[in-house]
Amino acid sequence: MNMPSLPITHRDPPPVLVIGSGIAGLLTALRSAAHGPVLLITKDELGHSNTRQAQGGIAAAVAVDDSPAAHAADTLAAGAGLCDPDAVSITTEDGPRRIAELTRLGVPFDMRDGRLELGREAAHGAHRVVHAGGDATGANVVAALRDAVLRDPRISIRPHLRVVDLVVEAAVAVGVLVSDRQGRVEMLRGRAVVLATGGLGQLYAYTTNPRGATGDGIALAMRAGAAVADLEMVQFHPTALALGPSPLPLVSEAVRGEGAYLRDAAGRRFMRDLHPLAELAPRDVVARAVARTALDDGQPVTLDLRHLDAAHIERRFPTIADICATHGLRLAHDPIPVTPAAHYGIGGVLADMTGRTSLRGLYAVGEVACTGLHGANRLASNSLLEGAVMAARAAAHIGRIGIDDWPARDVRPTTLTSGHGPVPAQEQIQELMWRGLGLERDEAGMADLADTLAGFGPSPEAGVDGMVLVARAMVRAGRHRTESRGAHFRTDHPSTDEQLAHRIGWLDGTPFVVEPATPLTRVPHQTVRNAA
Repeated sequence: MNMPSLPITHRDPPPVLVIGSGIAGLLTALRSAAHGPVLLITKDELGHSNTRQAQGGIAAAVAVDDSPAAHAADTLAAGAGLCDPDAVSITTEDGPRRIAELTRLGVPFDMRDGRLELGREAAHGAHRVVHAGGDATGANVVAALRDAVLRDPRISIRPHLRVVDLVVEAAVAVGVLVSDRQGRVEMLRGRAVVLATGGLGQLYAYTTNPRGATGDGIALAMRAGAAVADLEMVQFHPTALALGPSPLPLVSEAVRGEGAYLRDAAGRRFMRDLHPLAELAPRDVVARAVARTALDDGQPVTLDLRHLDAAHIERRFPTIADICATHGLRLAHDPIPVTPAAHYGIGGVLADMTGRTSLRGLYAVGEVACTGLHGANRLASNSLLEGAVMAARAAAHIGRIGIDDWPARDVRPTTLTSGHGPVPAQEQIQELMWRGLGLERDEAGMADLADTLAGFGPSPEAGVDGMVLVARAMVRAGRHRTESRGAHFRTDHPSTDEQLAHRIGWLDGTPFVVEPATPLTRVPHQTVRNAA
């Protein structure tokens, strides 16, 4: 790949360091380049990310009969009482502008009769999801943004670098330590560090996430002393293709939005008996129903599109049709076996609506961040929207050199306390997490998981210690929330507890309540009280 790499000399201002090259990272780099040099670091090829896998599209109130207020209402409803109202309002209001920006950058959104063609997905009250190339939205978004980044001479690119640690001096993030594929370590300094590292699905045995989604950014932030939040909230997609090894191909929510049915082994549409929205119920409801039905039947649930127009389905979902074809299935003609799989990390590094974290100089945008937009359950297709909105807002704040309005606080780095037991392999962590902190969890299973994780010794395998650190934090959060809410379902506490109707942050293993506050002035730990 021919990528520009501009030398950064002592005469240049320090670059903004952007870690990750999904929609959040690429857009942050493009926006930040207006204010000075940018160094974009990615541990794989440029653009390899969760974004590239996204099929469902981007939600935004662009239709004449829709509104940001209606989009916000659907987001709040899906979030099960934990959404930050300011984060929801800002994101949904900004949605149409981000779609216009992506269009200007060359994303070929699907059109019909001169207007954006809009789809509807679960828990949306309107058709408001834009797509590009049918179910190839993520790939088309990444391709357009990647090309724009490559054309921008202000952006330098360093692929195949793993960020080993953040560099913190005087309680400010000032750079990163990176390692190349030969194991050589280098320190890179910047005037701001932006985590855009994506999700954590690869902590689970069954996931739709690419192999790089191992929670790296959360581990980096924790080790540097930044706060995290809502780590118990992991969204499991109801319909991954139940064939082949993980990562499992996604069968987009939009397929059910087009009218596909979920059927049990006897051919019965079981969702009609479980929720008034049937197949379009919130994802956590559908995912648990699919898992339980498959367990009861002893065989996978199937997705049925045979009652729909075959030509339209194949035009609308070419990527999914091709994936099915590789397994000898025809999307519009055969029952498609599906299974839940870890899909989206709702929790992450605690960030405000400028992307600021509790560590000065460190920003977090996209899936690695936790702004409160998603609450306890992400509304379908709000993730790419969040990446675009937060990229613009973080870059604007960085451009104002906002360190001075960032309240100082002591930093207490989190270290991985290793046991003296076996060295874990990634596959072992994935199986343990799937069993102990999966779609349904309870105290007994989580306690066993915590004990096993606590006993692991340090691993020589790159990234595994970070996975263990994040897994420990996730199970700690899961045990602390003694209720069921949104994506967090405990069989030993199946009801919602209104005493826990708040977000829970964590700093160095200590929980606190994250209070809703005004964006731009909200700073974590200024408005903190002890969690219940």
